[in-house]
Amino acid sequence: MKLLKSPFFRILLIILTTALEAGFVLYLFLRFYSYAVWLESILRVIGVILIVYIINNSNHLATSFLWIMLISVLPAVGAGLYLFFDSNLYISRTFRQIQAETEFADVYYSQDSEVLESLKEEADNYQGQIRYIYDKSQYPVYHGQHIEYFNIGEAGYDTLMRELENAREFIFLEYFIINKGVFWDSVHEVLKRKVKEGVEVRVMYDDIGSLMTLSSDFIENLEKEGIKAISFNRVNPRINVILNHRDHRKILVIDGKTAFTGGINLADEYINAIKRFGVWKDNILMFKGEAVWSLTIMFLTNWNALRKEDNDYEVFRRHADCPREGGYIAPYGETPLDAELTSQNVYLNIINQATRYVYIDTPYLIIDNEMTNALTLAANRGVDVRIVVPGIPDKKIVWYITKSYYGVLVRNGVKIYEYTPGFIHSKTFVCDDVVATVGTVNLDYRSLYLHFENGTYLYRTPVISEIKKDLLEQFAVSHQVIEEEIKNRSIFGNLLVSVIRIFAPLL
Repeated sequence: MKLLKSPFFRILLIILTTALEAGFVLYLFLRFYSYAVWLESILRVIGVILIVYIINNSNHLATSFLWIMLISVLPAVGAGLYLFFDSNLYISRTFRQIQAETEFADVYYSQDSEVLESLKEEADNYQGQIRYIYDKSQYPVYHGQHIEYFNIGEAGYDTLMRELENAREFIFLEYFIINKGVFWDSVHEVLKRKVKEGVEVRVMYDDIGSLMTLSSDFIENLEKEGIKAISFNRVNPRINVILNHRDHRKILVIDGKTAFTGGINLADEYINAIKRFGVWKDNILMFKGEAVWSLTIMFLTNWNALRKEDNDYEVFRRHADCPREGGYIAPYGETPLDAELTSQNVYLNIINQATRYVYIDTPYLIIDNEMTNALTLAANRGVDVRIVVPGIPDKKIVWYITKSYYGVLVRNGVKIYEYTPGFIHSKTFVCDDVVATVGTVNLDYRSLYLHFENGTYLYRTPVISEIKKDLLEQFAVSHQVIEEEIKNRSIFGNLLVSVIRIFAPLL
């Protein structure tokens, strides 16, 4: 019975069911093979219609190039893959519910006019960047919050556990991965105690992210303990599953007064309790104050789309009494359900306005021409542009694709550093001692265009100096890639990676 609830059995069931359904489709194709000419003609017409639809509706044509190419060359296969991976975003009941809840939640994002007035006096040349976040993307900017930055997962572990222990009203957790071990087991023990004390606890995790780590009775067991739990975009063993759009957010809200975000998931490698790829370099951002409200809304939006419980989010709003600091903070979200590429635009705005330096952490570097041009243009106008990527990869194919971008970047003055001690998982920008952003958004297609993500924009806050210090310490222990290394790679290897890059949106 235990085997039937294991992650292995569930994965096997999904694979077998999908294979059976694919076999049935193949059977139908062979059964009507005598009508092949008619079928091919119909499929080509459908292919043309799909291509026109993709071009007219794509938020980012570079990411849609794969579908256009596949449908053009192999109409049946290409159309089938597109419908399987992408089109369900528009017809899925789950995503219709998220869209409806997002529209419902929009009213709760309200900008304090007094903060805007103070911004006009202090923001100088950065008013446009900040205005984009609160005006176009509709995420409020907050003034004078208490913020703490932890430059590696284990550095923030004790603080996170202490804040959980202090919870009195509610705890909301939203993570891409949960895996049993030291980290999750410690959190779990606190959650069980808190439920007995009357604290409301909700746990949300991504079903694909935790497919290999959690048993099928994980939610059932939490519910028995009084912990409410749901899996985001659950993978069912049927061929119309939506695979591409995942909940990659990392959000912990405690009593509406304290929030944690950053790159870490609830698994042991994120606090280096186990070693998988050398040192796992990640970060945690904690903040207290009114800004916690934005992350509360983000959590409640996805939660209520999947499990409607709250008709009024305001019951979870709190005015935190905490130490006040200088600067501004704007937690923001990313969703594939609208036309606004918030995360990419935040990154591009930082790069485009840099005058002295831009330092970047990213585990994956799979970027389009627009991002490439912004980085190289900044370097060419004299900005010190540095990017830290893993020295030890977690995914070899993605690592090779990352390396394929070295050439154009390094030749144009962008400095690439491979983090020698291990794997970089933090997603961080810091620029000119003035702005920074910390969150879940990688510099790759999935994070920028396909997933639900979140980040935190910081302007003139004290922790920006700590973030810069963190990056400088990374440079000191990393290997800087030089142009000679890139030239020495084989022609075959470069050709293979170039072909693989076409499929980057699926990796």
